[in-house]
Amino acid sequence: MSEEIRIGTRGSQLALWQANHVKELISHAFPEIHVTITVIKTTGDRITDRPLAQVGGKGLFVKEIEAALLNGEIDLAVHSMKDMPGELPLGLTIGAVPCRENPFDVLISRHNLALDDYPPGTVVGTSSLRRASQLKFLRPDLTIRSIRGNLDTRMRKLMSKEFDAIVLAAAGLLRLGQADKITQYLDENTMVPAVGQGALCIETRDNDAKTAHIMAKLDHGPTRVCVQGERAFLKQIEGSCHIPVACYGKIIEDNVLLTAVVSSEDGCRRIREQTLSPVTDVAARGRALAQTVLENGGKQILETLTTHDK
Repeated sequence: MSEEIRIGTRGSQLALWQANHVKELISHAFPEIHVTITVIKTTGDRITDRPLAQVGGKGLFVKEIEAALLNGEIDLAVHSMKDMPGELPLGLTIGAVPCRENPFDVLISRHNLALDDYPPGTVVGTSSLRRASQLKFLRPDLTIRSIRGNLDTRMRKLMSKEFDAIVLAAAGLLRLGQADKITQYLDENTMVPAVGQGALCIETRDNDAKTAHIMAKLDHGPTRVCVQGERAFLKQIEGSCHIPVACYGKIIEDNVLLTAVVSSEDGCRRIREQTLSPVTDVAARGRALAQTVLENGGKQILETLTTHDK
């Protein structure tokens, strides 16, 4: 009888793509393993009429799935890495980080205009306080409004003229074959991505011999080391992913360049710092980068927050 691996995931179109992608990776590397997918509805999926900040932040997209993993109902959980809080529940670990998709944010414009070309008062939608605060820093003359819903819902709102443009993660569009909708890529020199954006997190139980050999095959070293630095920064800053902080790591020869930003909600204040770290020291440098950001004004910004990233 062949071994079975059960993957737990949210039921959104993108989450199912991600789970099926991991299923294909496992099946290709281990054809003898039978892989199944279990859809688990999370609190974040059930609440669609309020900003996530008002009901607990992005951890709402992973808690029920993590509970199923701890209870042995599933063997692996597949998440978007940017949805993962800095602290994981006791007994769980990041088993593997597959190769990262494009990590940047993108602008989808109803008028096919770049961000710099829009006139004052243009209405731009985003579900993220991180994006909103950086947009307000770049273009304080724009009108930034919250937008919730899956990709299709947001696109309908854009096309119905509720918004002139929206900002989303590139990875979701690329994974769903909708790159043609992208007007402009916003690299880290324009908008620093969320911690882990574009990467997948395959979460497992600690010391699970059943999945350890699978995780070793699926892990992508360069992606993991960058994400490790980003998450070390996140954990040192606050420990969750629902505040307007950003950190992005990229490999430069044998080093990792970490770029971090903390912005005030109104975009009036922004702290941006960088550090170049040896691959072997990336977690420590991520923590040190967080301390630098905090000491240079980030602490004061975070202390004044009244809402959280959505």
